[in-house]
Amino acid sequence: MIMKNSTQVSYFTLTAYFNTGAFQYLYFTIVLSVYVVIIGANVLLNVVICVNRSLHEPMYMFLCSLFVNELYGSTGLFPLLLVQILSELHTVPASLCFLQIYCIYTYANVELCNLAVMSYDRYVAICHPLQYSTRMTPHKIAVLVALTWFCPFLLVGVLISLSAPLQLCGNVINKVYCDNYSVVKLSCSDTSVNNIYGITFTALAVAVVLLILFSYLRILKVCFSGCKQSRAKAVSTCTPHLASLINFSCGCFFEIVQNRFNMSRVPNVLRVFLSLYWLTCQPLFNPLVYGLNLTKIRITCKSLVFGKM
Repeated sequence: MIMKNSTQVSYFTLTAYFNTGAFQYLYFTIVLSVYVVIIGANVLLNVVICVNRSLHEPMYMFLCSLFVNELYGSTGLFPLLLVQILSELHTVPASLCFLQIYCIYTYANVELCNLAVMSYDRYVAICHPLQYSTRMTPHKIAVLVALTWFCPFLLVGVLISLSAPLQLCGNVINKVYCDNYSVVKLSCSDTSVNNIYGITFTALAVAVVLLILFSYLRILKVCFSGCKQSRAKAVSTCTPHLASLINFSCGCFFEIVQNRFNMSRVPNVLRVFLSLYWLTCQPLFNPLVYGLNLTKIRITCKSLVFGKM
């Protein structure tokens, strides 16, 4: 049942921004610099993979998809964030707010799906090396990449279609960006369908995480049962994937804690940092960890930036 004071709001107010005073332009410069670094690093690695034919292998194709997703997710956050830093009112039109929710949620789920297909690729390569070329065919790679992007866009589209028509009793979001959970909490109408879908959505994400962990457990089992050389090679190729998964999981954990528990006693600056962690550190972390740890990418980057030795 819809309450009398409910309405379809035309804009949302983001209240997590704190008064920066004379440091306003300093914060703007820092955030803009981070955005430029993210764009530059991820574009560079995509170019490296595309121009070097020796990198046209399944693992690097999935990495290319991952780097494209970092660019997509950053673009869904940073432009509006930069505008809000210089703004005094911190209001966002409802349509733009739901567009940002769609971008951020699809980014997070594409990221998880990318990590899942990358773990499957490493599982086949290490646990079934003789079958790798027959299992990871170009057609199968294309299908996996397509599903990695199509499924999240479809599922998040349903999520937004359930949230957008809700009648709301307020328009205040205590964050620096728009968040679906915060919007649903403002509703005066029945949100049981939203809650059921949200639980199902979360359960699917947890199932994907469990599949990733299962893949790496099988990989570790093979690593420790093999010879020293094969173990070292497997560990060197899997370490970046595990590091990326742990970093992304920590960011998601911080976000879930902020949504589900009262964080009023936590300093506002720390809350803002934790809410932005999974949207900023992952796009910065992935180019760094893959660029430094994977030898082929590292050598090609050096030749592109500094010229051939």
